[in-house]
Amino acid sequence: MRIRFQASRLTIAVCMGALALACVPLAHAQALQGERTLLASDILFVTSTGFWQEASDPNVLLDPQGETDKPAGDQGGIKGYYKLIAQRQPDGTAHIHLQQIALEPQGPRIVTSAELEEFSRMHAYVTDIRPENSDGITRQPGLFATVWLKTDPTQTETESWTVLVDDIGDIRIERETN
Repeated sequence: MRIRFQASRLTIAVCMGALALACVPLAHAQALQGERTLLASDILFVTSTGFWQEASDPNVLLDPQGETDKPAGDQGGIKGYYKLIAQRQPDGTAHIHLQQIALEPQGPRIVTSAELEEFSRMHAYVTDIRPENSDGITRQPGLFATVWLKTDPTQTETESWTVLVDDIGDIRIERETN
């Protein structure tokens, strides 16, 4: 009986220790939550995709194979990726923002942020935003993403629109046709 009691006490001690360790991240997360919100509640979708690069040598961007005399990662200039964000408005519609994010040694930095007025004028109800592919590999600079939306919340079918940013930064928004 004594051995069983000690084993139970040991089991309880181990369980209490595990519970205490499990509570540490929760307490830390709750403390951080009080300090800042990771993502505002009105953000519906965030999609990061594509890439951009401002090279000191303009020929770097013209070579689709990325072959240069310089070692990889040493093309000069800054580079980064794009982010599309759907932000819910009080009336239920969404505004879509396009951001250009720079990759820097100290962390990502927003370079530009612009509302895509074409979507705002539609008073669209955004139902999804997806990148061209989700494997993280994009061979050409730019962005290609699809936005699914409804212009009337009672519609059963969604419309799909593409957001294209080419290698020189020109933005096109087009209704997708099949």
